[in-house]
Amino acid sequence: MVDVDALLGWYAGAGRALPWRSEGTTAWEILLCEVMSQQTPVARVEPVWRAWLERWPGPAELAAAPTAEVIRMWGKLGYPRRALRVQECARVVVELHGGEVPADVDALLALPGVGDYTARAVACFAHGEPVPVVDTNVRRVVARAVRGVAEAGPPSSRRDLDSVAALLPDDRARAVDFSVALMELGALVCTARVPRCDECPLAASCAWVAAGRPAWDGPRRRAQTYAGTDRQVRGLLLDVLRDGDGTATRARLDAVWPDDVQRDRALASLLADGLVVEAAGRYALPG
Repeated sequence: MVDVDALLGWYAGAGRALPWRSEGTTAWEILLCEVMSQQTPVARVEPVWRAWLERWPGPAELAAAPTAEVIRMWGKLGYPRRALRVQECARVVVELHGGEVPADVDALLALPGVGDYTARAVACFAHGEPVPVVDTNVRRVVARAVRGVAEAGPPSSRRDLDSVAALLPDDRARAVDFSVALMELGALVCTARVPRCDECPLAASCAWVAAGRPAWDGPRRRAQTYAGTDRQVRGLLLDVLRDGDGTATRARLDAVWPDDVQRDRALASLLADGLVVEAAGRYALPG
């Protein structure tokens, strides 16, 4: 089992002072952070998160914002469809929940752009609900500390949630602190490539350490690439539209990538996603 006291003691001294962990952070601010943080490093998220909240302090302001400005403010965080989804989410929060982010996991799951992890993270970190929160870091810590293997293997929502739920302290407040501490341990110490077991508060009880830190012999995930992908081309096309007045001729867009087939495919996907619109022979961010 995981030594809860050791983990919480470590987190109290070593946890990062991230702005969304500050006292008084609203549920909307935490939801926005969680959406922005999907597959995106914290260091890149923080300045954009701050800029968004300065521009649109709550869901009502974001819901009323021009969509073109929302996409422009998303900048280079990647996966820009998230910008559209979070604005849709703001509109639903305003229209159906009176501008207040719900605390119930099922109600959160009904919001646009909110998946299982985000729903549970908001319920836990924003509303103090003692629900299991599972991300890649948590899965890795549990795999090592409890199961004694180097990697978590293919995800299984039910198994992963049950595994973390079994570790939660009975006390509600400690359960919430435990969830964020477990995630932080995976981000800072029990990392994927170079775990720092000599600094880990769970080393004395870790099943993987006790087994001699055996190498992983199960299936491995293929490393994701970016250079040369449709994602890169989509980003380059959006960069053109984010500059200036937000519009461009086809000739300007054609200049960003030499492969006609891939560029056309990327542009078509942006149009299909609603991130770009076409009118009178020009392309623009949606109004």
